[in-house]
Amino acid sequence: MFDKILIANRGEIAVRVIRACREMGIQTVAVFSEPDREALHAQLADEAVCIGSAKVTDSYLNMKNIISAAVEKKAQAIHPGFGFLSENSTFAAMCQECNIQFIGPSPSVIDAMGNKAHARDMMIQAGVPVIPGSDGVVKDLDQAYQVAEQLGYPVMVKASAGGGGKGIRIVRSREELQNAYESAKSETMAAFGDDTMYMEKVIEYARHIEVQVLGDHYGNIIHLGERDCSLQRRNQKVLEEAPSPAISQEVRERMCDSAVKAARAAGYQSAGTIEFLYDKSGNYYFMEMNTRVQVEHPVTEMVTNVDIIKEQIRIAAGERLSLSQEDIKIQGHAMECRINAENPERGFAPCPGIIDYLLLPGGGLGLRVDTAVYEGYEIPPYYDSMIAKLIVHGKTREEAISKMKRALYEFIISGIDTNIEFQNRILNDPQYIKGEFDTSFLEEHILRK
Repeated sequence: MFDKILIANRGEIAVRVIRACREMGIQTVAVFSEPDREALHAQLADEAVCIGSAKVTDSYLNMKNIISAAVEKKAQAIHPGFGFLSENSTFAAMCQECNIQFIGPSPSVIDAMGNKAHARDMMIQAGVPVIPGSDGVVKDLDQAYQVAEQLGYPVMVKASAGGGGKGIRIVRSREELQNAYESAKSETMAAFGDDTMYMEKVIEYARHIEVQVLGDHYGNIIHLGERDCSLQRRNQKVLEEAPSPAISQEVRERMCDSAVKAARAAGYQSAGTIEFLYDKSGNYYFMEMNTRVQVEHPVTEMVTNVDIIKEQIRIAAGERLSLSQEDIKIQGHAMECRINAENPERGFAPCPGIIDYLLLPGGGLGLRVDTAVYEGYEIPPYYDSMIAKLIVHGKTREEAISKMKRALYEFIISGIDTNIEFQNRILNDPQYIKGEFDTSFLEEHILRK
């Protein structure tokens, strides 16, 4: 096992990893940008190193500075969290070259699954259902028109190297295709340095279901059940829950088996997520694989009692999975609300600033708050607006909803705007309570009221 791990991230995920390491008896090194000097992750770690200015390319994306910090502090491994460098094969390879263990899959697996078009071809070969789409990448606009005509509108233009909702455009007519194709290419080049595109048929009014998988270096791969991540705004998740209220046990078993098959085809070794679309006819289709821990991993932890971060670390240290598939039992229902510093009344505009007063919900069985903010903390304007994750667990979905409403009622924050009331609107909506929603629900139902 490692003696010291550097966390190449910030915010609540950095704090989450630091806490897991402390429980495992592992020392931690935090890295921080100049505006994050007083951030909680920099205070909680055993050691902390400033790696640059506010600009992410100078700090949290500065591979040279992060590797240098790890070497200087004699960290044996780096945990990348999510976002930033978590799915960057170049960074994973740099870690290998410097004899530092990257806590995640190998660079070759990151490349294979990070290229969405290549991953799609791999799943076809493995017998995993995929969304009808282009045969490989779409080389130019003329080919895009041809593919769209073959598939039939609406279609989706997607970045092969995309993620986080970037480089995705839905096209409903021929007239919209040129602008969508060119703007998606431009966006993904700016975000990922790669403007390779492919196309898929739009599966309308579908659920976004993802399956958590774990794989070790000895060929053992298991799943931890599914999460329903259908509540999204502009391809960004808002509220997640596990298990999905829409899926039968028979479909669940088939989908989870497909996820294990997908991970095995990729030669996967770490914690990862296989994402599917589930349509109204009961069919499911592979979308992509995320080769990292997900923001919403706590809902799976709540229903399985498996610490996914600790499993990641053990796998990276060369240990075998401590669990078999038979050990995994889904108990009750969990959900997670992402609390963001944003104003829903102003188009969800980010709201950085100083937190004047903060009361976090506490007490009661099955309640967890993952956050890195505190009273007096100044939320910088340079990074993601998520400031906390509120996670609850109940014996039933109804109990989980009631518990989440109570927790949101107790979540009091002043000095900045948040989306707490927006989350309450979702939880009190009769259609949501009945479990009748899909990926269009927020845009077409909640936000139109």
